[in-house]
Amino acid sequence: MTDQTTRQTGKKMRHLLAATALVALPVGLLPAVAAAADLEITHWWTSGGEAAAVKELAAMFEAQTGNKWVDGAIAGSGTVARPVIISRILGGDPMAATQLNHGQQAQELVEAGLMQDLTDIAEAGHWRDIVQPVSLLDACTVDGKVYCVPLNIHSPQWMWTSPAAFEAAGVAPATNWEELKAAAPALVAAGKVPLSLGKQGWQENTLLQTLIAGLAGAEIYTAAFGQADPAVLTGPEMTQVFEELATARDLSKDSNVQDWNLATAQVINGDAGAQVMGDWAQGEFALAGKVAGTDYDCFIGMGGDPVISTGGDAFYFPVNKDPAVTAAQKELAQVLISPEAQVAFNLKKGSLPVRGDVDLTKAGACMQKGLATLKAGNVIPSVDQLISPDSRGQVEDLMAEFFGSAMTAADAQARFAQIIENDK
Repeated sequence: MTDQTTRQTGKKMRHLLAATALVALPVGLLPAVAAAADLEITHWWTSGGEAAAVKELAAMFEAQTGNKWVDGAIAGSGTVARPVIISRILGGDPMAATQLNHGQQAQELVEAGLMQDLTDIAEAGHWRDIVQPVSLLDACTVDGKVYCVPLNIHSPQWMWTSPAAFEAAGVAPATNWEELKAAAPALVAAGKVPLSLGKQGWQENTLLQTLIAGLAGAEIYTAAFGQADPAVLTGPEMTQVFEELATARDLSKDSNVQDWNLATAQVINGDAGAQVMGDWAQGEFALAGKVAGTDYDCFIGMGGDPVISTGGDAFYFPVNKDPAVTAAQKELAQVLISPEAQVAFNLKKGSLPVRGDVDLTKAGACMQKGLATLKAGNVIPSVDQLISPDSRGQVEDLMAEFFGSAMTAADAQARFAQIIENDK
């Protein structure tokens, strides 16, 4: 499914959403239900590390509640999965629970009454006190009611490196973007790809976001995505970012992979010097038995002040008419935000927990870097919280075109500025 189809589906959703709200029964008012329920859960976690993390959730849910997790994994990225998920809900064939990202992706579904109200269990569980940052819970809240459970914090602002690749090239391992550029000729001469990057618009967009936050800085990032400031979008800082993006196109031209986890595998195997990818890449390194600081290294940002965005994943629960399913949905929500699930899932996934009160002494060096950055308050909103899904899709289309052509940095910057300005 193409990104254009994604946007068309989003537009179709806006036209099809019904105005009539369906009301979910509060968990405290539900009658006792003896029969266990089968819950189909959709998500797009299909890489090896992601699948291992999902198994933790499924096993915990089944063991603690007696219900069954029916896995509905959708192959491909969220760009592929989201329109499928939305179409099923609109078409009257909803799953019991579904992954979506923090942000605006489900707002219209919520406003149409198609998602369960979780306010009762959120208040009983004191979610507002335990979710950090609380903006993640705010992203689940519409008109004062909670409609999703935050699961994790994911940030794209990471660079992953292979010490073995740099050793083979006879140069010191890069610790920032400038050092990677300087080492690139030696890496190429040694038969290594300087920058591994999957040939998909969302991955290239991840790189763009990381360059903006890491090189231009948090203020430019927020002014661009959050305020659509024309002076910033067309200014010198963004011009530098797009020039660096053109350099990245050259550094990654020989990576020849599509999926992000295959790009990660090039770093794991020492075939590439670096990859710019979200913290979910940690799951692939862990699955391969690699140790941070020895077998691979990780750096937040591209050399500027460490800053991470507080995006990530949340679970929504479409409305249904079966009391047993409704009860099981709320049991799943409570499991997902429990301390045990938060630790088990996020250690496998590579993401940070949304709870600030869990024990993460077993976390590796890279997760500890993320936790320290979060604790220091060096955070920015995720792009999904700042622009619409349609605009994000347009940027991904632009990035796919840019990396697949000889488009100039200036032209790409001008088109990017227009997309963001039109979003506001």
